[in-house]
Amino acid sequence: MINVTVNGKLRQLADATELMAFLLDMKVNFKFLAVGYNGEVLPKTEYGSVVLKEGDVLEVVRPIGGGSVR
Repeated sequence: MINVTVNGKLRQLADATELMAFLLDMKVNFKFLAVGYNGEVLPKTEYGSVVLKEGDVLEVVRPIGGGSVR
């Protein structure tokens, strides 16, 4: 088991896991997604080359629609 932090919460994964597989498992919409990995924003082109390991920190951010600003 490995421990990673995702959006401030500790998560246990069975083993080192590819970021892309992790995101697919979370069923996120890739069209509107930003991922911070250990303090750096990752380009979407790098999602397939990152392997999550013990102690990694992820911030998975999706925009939330809102009303107009006056």
